[in-house]
Order: sequence, then structure tokens, then C-alpha cells
Amino acid sequence: MNKTVTTRYDVAEHLRTPEEMAAYLEACLAEANGDAAFIAKALGDIARAKGMARVARDAGLSRESLYKALSGERTPNFATILKVVRALGLELHAATPR
Repeated sequence: MNKTVTTRYDVAEHLRTPEEMAAYLEACLAEANGDAAFIAKALGDIARAKGMARVARDAGLSRESLYKALSGERTPNFATILKVVRALGLELHAATPR
């Protein structure tokens, strides 16, 4: 009998294009239900896909502090979120509920 080997799913491995990254963030924003740590984790997933060291440099943050801020275990301040979003090449938009 063959054993089935499983590995942990990592969404960062599947975020290859800016469009996929934006769609993922949009979906997470829709599902977050006000959970800021969930959004921080989603940004962390995108940052890992893009390269955490590069995103940290572009955001003007240390790589270690970026990992901590986007771990999903804490809620980073809004200034950090804006820096990361900009470093990821994404934009935040507002819309009225549908």
C-alpha cells in the first residue's frame, strides 16, 4: 500500500501576477468581516509571493518587522499597511456596499 504524502498549502506559491495578487486581496477584504489581522495576513501572503526582502526594502521597513506585522498574529498600524500596499504595487479603493 502506498502512503499518501501531503504538504501544507501555501497560497503565496500561487500568486504569480499582479492581477492574481489584487484579486486575492480583494477576496480577503470581502471575507475579512472586520478582522484587520486577517487582512494583514493576506498582505503577508502577497509579500511572500513577491519577495519579503524586496517588499520590506520598498516599504522602508526591516524584513523582520515586516514578517511580524504581517503574521496575522497582530494588527499593524494603518501607516504600515499603506506602505506595504504601495510596495506591493497595489492600490486601496473605496466603494459603497452593493
